Amino acid sequence: MAVINTNTGSLYAQQSLNTNARGLASVMQQLSTGKRINSAVDDVAGLAISTRLTSQIRGLNQAVRNANDGISLIQTAEGATEQVTNMLQRMRELAVQSSNDTNNAMDRGFLDGEFQQLKQEINRIGQNTQWNGANILDGTGGINANGKFAFQVGANSRQTIKATLGNLQTYSEVTFAKTGTAPAATLDLVNLDTFDPADPAGAKDFLGRVVSLTAEGNTYSYQITQDDLDAVSAGSPTDLSETVAAGLVAVVTAANNLAYYDIAVDGTTASKINLTTASGVTPLTGTPATEMKDGVSMTSAEGDLSAIMYSDITEGDNAYDALEAIDSVMQSVNAQRSAMGAVISRLQFATDNLSNVAAKAAESRSRIEDTDYSMATTELAKRNIIQQAAQAMLAQANQAPQLVLQLLK
Repeated sequence: MAVINTNTGSLYAQQSLNTNARGLASVMQQLSTGKRINSAVDDVAGLAISTRLTSQIRGLNQAVRNANDGISLIQTAEGATEQVTNMLQRMRELAVQSSNDTNNAMDRGFLDGEFQQLKQEINRIGQNTQWNGANILDGTGGINANGKFAFQVGANSRQTIKATLGNLQTYSEVTFAKTGTAPAATLDLVNLDTFDPADPAGAKDFLGRVVSLTAEGNTYSYQITQDDLDAVSAGSPTDLSETVAAGLVAVVTAANNLAYYDIAVDGTTASKINLTTASGVTPLTGTPATEMKDGVSMTSAEGDLSAIMYSDITEGDNAYDALEAIDSVMQSVNAQRSAMGAVISRLQFATDNLSNVAAKAAESRSRIEDTDYSMATTELAKRNIIQQAAQAMLAQANQAPQLVLQLLK
């Protein structure tokens, strides 16, 4: 049918040009970006899958870094325990030497001097070994401050490997903060050791001991020093800034809060008990049977190496006991080092597996969202040819109405 107002051939050619232009733009975007899916319209389901795979891949790669950080932390702890083992070996050597009766009291005193210094250094290592600013060998590491660490080694929630690092101290010092007013005049001292200030041999057993006080849900501790024992022996329990008593005394200081206990040698009277808080001083006096009842308990706070807490080699019998204590402690340290090595090995295998899974996930994502250049270039050539052909046909269709003029002549 020969018409002029409606050129259907031109309309078809224009529609073909528009459709082909969209396809050409899409394939050119794929070639320029390297991605088959550049927007949701390209592949709705494929976009959702590739997004989830991206989350998985990035999570796995971060998990690899987490596992490596965990390895570094445990290697730091294991390195510290290695030095502890070396010092325990030296302490054992000194104890064996002191066990020999060819040594006189002065010789054993010299040996014990090194022995005690090594013991203090072991405790210092337990107190001060840190990774990323946090203590890791005092039993307070981990998110719950209980020595238990959880390493996130997966892309999803709670995919963890757990490790426990022990309390590598002979004694523990408890961190505390007291609030409110002083407790009422009801105190209960349980398991309270006493000694005779006139008996240096008995007094020295308290050197380095840490006593803990729990009152109103708060825990306090103090380590007994040589100065404290000297003050007791001097019979001047008056300085509230130190631990001084005729007997065992605990003085706890934190943020200007001071708890002072002065217990008589026979354990039956409390000559002085002062609790100083922000509200002032509350003096309490009386006997354990009346005022020292419920609400407070006092015990020694000990670490995993507490077996050597009171060890010395000043006498032959003491050296024998020290040998037994050191062997026990070394067994504990060896068990901890063995556990650390096992966790390090596990984390190393975990990183290998995580890297492998991340690589496979990236390969899967590539199949979904990356451009196949062989197919895309073929599609580009086809679209270009169609575009040129459509333009030629549009030109022909636009010339068709001219034929109507021949009928009007």
